Amino acid sequence: MNSDDLAVFAHVAKTGSISRTAMELGANQSTVSRRIAVLEAELGVRLFRRSGRGVGLTERGEQLLGYAQTLERTLEEARGAMRNGAESGPAQLAIAAQPTIARIMFGELGQRLRARYPNTRVRFVEGLASQILGRLNDGEIDLAIMYVPEHRGATQFDPLLAEDLCLVTPADFAMPDGPVEVRTLGELPLILPSTHHGLRVLAESLAARHGFTLQIALECDGSISLTKRLVMAQCGCTLLPAASVIEEVASGRLRCMPLANAAVVRDVAIAWPLNRVMPEGVWRVAQMIRELAADLVEAGEWPGATLPASQD
Repeated sequence: MNSDDLAVFAHVAKTGSISRTAMELGANQSTVSRRIAVLEAELGVRLFRRSGRGVGLTERGEQLLGYAQTLERTLEEARGAMRNGAESGPAQLAIAAQPTIARIMFGELGQRLRARYPNTRVRFVEGLASQILGRLNDGEIDLAIMYVPEHRGATQFDPLLAEDLCLVTPADFAMPDGPVEVRTLGELPLILPSTHHGLRVLAESLAARHGFTLQIALECDGSISLTKRLVMAQCGCTLLPAASVIEEVASGRLRCMPLANAAVVRDVAIAWPLNRVMPEGVWRVAQMIRELAADLVEAGEWPGATLPASQD
């Protein structure tokens, strides 16, 4: 006996006719009759009395109908709870991002989440890649928005956009405006992360591809904010996406110049652990993040960023 059998039984009890039940359910009359017969055989009781006018419930049939109706209500309540749960969003949600991404996205994302899921308790977390990945894999964070690292480990990344890297210099650095020839980077004192970081790997790959050696003035494994402060303090230049220095360039504290004839990009993606199935509510939030990223790029609010081909 299963819920489908009970549903057919309840439908026959309601209509008082096997033929009418078959017509309303879009089934063969013989199929409905057979399912009722199998149900009676399994339970060892007669559920219906047959007559020329149709079928009527026996005493045992009346008893079973109560159970069938209770099960139908329970299933409908379960369907409603699942639908309402999807609409109301997860009870709580933790989203992490690296500083530049957090600065660009978290304000608008917070507004959209409050409008769509007012009952969801949202927690935003800002951190470095290593911190975020650790907390993500520990289950402390539901989703992360971050630059795809060189070594992905046990994390899945779903691309959102790509950012071009630019040369960032002190405001009074003696250099002409305009795109910078890539080989020029070999003549500049650079502030970059140590060798196991993705940005350093990109820079080293660029140097190898164009036949020059990087001149490392300082290694900085701290935040982008710290790197920018070191550049403003005349300790050297660096490579960063344009979006990370919008405010400093606007206020005249830094300069930002694109690289000529060089596709040097960092991919920004939604991240979650490979060994964890993304719940429906979190999946819906991931789609909201994707929509927000596309809106920001198309509105010109994420300088130097482009969407994947499938989103253009």
